[in-house]
Amino acid sequence: MTTAATPKGERRRQALVEAAAELILEGGIEAVRHRAVATRAGLPLASTTYYFDSLEQLVVCAMQHNGARDVEIMRARVEDVPASPRSSEKTAELVLDLLVGNAQSGDDRDRLVARHEGCVATARHPELREAQVSLREQIDDLLTDLLERCGREVRVPQLHRLVVVVDGAVLCGLVDVDPDPRAAARAILVDVMHTVAPPAEP
Repeated sequence: MTTAATPKGERRRQALVEAAAELILEGGIEAVRHRAVATRAGLPLASTTYYFDSLEQLVVCAMQHNGARDVEIMRARVEDVPASPRSSEKTAELVLDLLVGNAQSGDDRDRLVARHEGCVATARHPELREAQVSLREQIDDLLTDLLERCGREVRVPQLHRLVVVVDGAVLCGLVDVDPDPRAAARAILVDVMHTVAPPAEP
């Protein structure tokens, strides 16, 4: 058994992952540095290179950690929605609850920014691709479940259009002088909801 596989080693490794995950939420991937992670975790500087082959590997693990937490939060939100046909407006609000949350401040905003930053970072960091694809697939499954609970018809091409609409509006909303990405996404989503997720046939 290697040192990293012992209970103490696993606890230290997990502490480093959680520290890196927090740094990503606070300052993006560029905030993940050996010293910053070790300091946040309360561990010696050498621990980051002892438990991880590279900084990139640590970043991937931290992104997976944040992604798993996002999915956990989203799944709880979906499970709280009782199955019942809903209007386009009410369905749009629930979709925004799932994909955006309260995006003007707090933990929801940090997670929203980090999720989109991860997508963009994949273009320069291919090692992130697998984790990002897995996260997107899990979110697609949760979104499908939510729409079906709202009495909506869900097909893959339309589902992707809906995600693109929300993601695009969120990114634009984040750069506004007074950022309100949820409001930016709502205005467009309500207009296209009937097309991208029409009511299911009775």
